[in-house]
Amino acid sequence: MSPIRRQAPAPLAGRTVVITRPAGTATALARRVRALGGAPLVLPGLSLRGAEDARAAAAALRAALRDELLVFTSPAAVRFAARLAPLRTRATVLAVGQGTARALRRHGIGALAPERQDSEGLLAHSLLGELRGRRVALIGAPGGRGLLREQFAARGAELRELHVYRRVAPRLTRRHLEAVAALPRSARVLLSSAEAVDHLRALLPAAAWARLCAATAVASSERLAAAARAAGFVRIRIAASALAADLLDAAIRR
Repeated sequence: MSPIRRQAPAPLAGRTVVITRPAGTATALARRVRALGGAPLVLPGLSLRGAEDARAAAAALRAALRDELLVFTSPAAVRFAARLAPLRTRATVLAVGQGTARALRRHGIGALAPERQDSEGLLAHSLLGELRGRRVALIGAPGGRGLLREQFAARGAELRELHVYRRVAPRLTRRHLEAVAALPRSARVLLSSAEAVDHLRALLPAAAWARLCAATAVASSERLAAAARAAGFVRIRIAASALAADLLDAAIRR
């Protein structure tokens, strides 16, 4: 009689995983958490909205598409930009991460993306070393990516900042609050935005926020880990990037 083989437990078996991505963008990540045996808790830290003046944003985007270098800061920047105007350009296009590069490919644009998928990684790219007199369009939302803005200016770029969408505070329901209030300490909280951390800290009752901070935070960068620590998280793991696979790898680690 052949021995009975015991199936290895799923990596996230019985583990609650809090997903703080913007409202409406967590479906695929929640599906991956379930496939690993975990229980996803979708707790949006942000809500995304189009530019307040869509006509002005569309005109600015059409002008930016004629610049020398285009930098897209997120998949959302690609999605909202494409709603404003066709993304046709002869410019060199850079993406902050692979997710943004994939979104651009869906619109027929081959974008360069750094191995280290954050602002620091992008700034290390050879194309961005000397920018004096070069026209650069930074396409994203107000706030965030301040390091890119600062460094592009310091390197002499003729910088055009284009806001194609807005990040606003999410609307949390009673269901969200009750779920956080019952969150076990063994939970993992996936963090990829300091702004999302700030919104959740402001919106959650003190007891619920303390409960969230008692879980283990999984931060997408050293900079975000510092923000999470300042906000009250004590147990923090740092993922290789904000990609779903890297966040989940860090969540699984013992």
